[in-house]
Amino acid sequence: MASIDRIDWHQTEDFPKNVPLENGGTHIGMYLNWIIDNNLIGEIHITESASLLENVKAKKITGRDFLIKCCDGKFWAEDLNEIGLKFTEDYYSSDKYFDDYVNTLDSNQDSIYEYKNSWENYKKVRLVIDKRFKDWQKKNNKKPWQFWK
Repeated sequence: MASIDRIDWHQTEDFPKNVPLENGGTHIGMYLNWIIDNNLIGEIHITESASLLENVKAKKITGRDFLIKCCDGKFWAEDLNEIGLKFTEDYYSSDKYFDDYVNTLDSNQDSIYEYKNSWENYKKVRLVIDKRFKDWQKKNNKKPWQFWK
């Protein structure tokens, strides 16, 4: 399967010259942070990256840091468990997440790549994803525990 998103996909000729290249992964990292916070991460990371998962949950590193350190800057289906993948296919892969990200962090920046990779911004994005996830669960007529069956 192809990757869901990658930092290098965002480093095109339109990428701002004055912005660090890792900022191409800030939006991915915030989503991945939410995935980790909600225990929707793939088994590969539970077994191979447990201490870094705990560091994300403890806010010692960001989701973008995790993306770079554990995923080589690439977000794949294997980074998710079954529920995480189903939700991501419906929400992230359809660009709904990207629209929410831009609208939630709308500011006077010249580019979306200038948004700060901060816990303050993550809190704002997290609230929107939380709502989208609850709506997705309702749409699928499932309670959270029913996805496991």
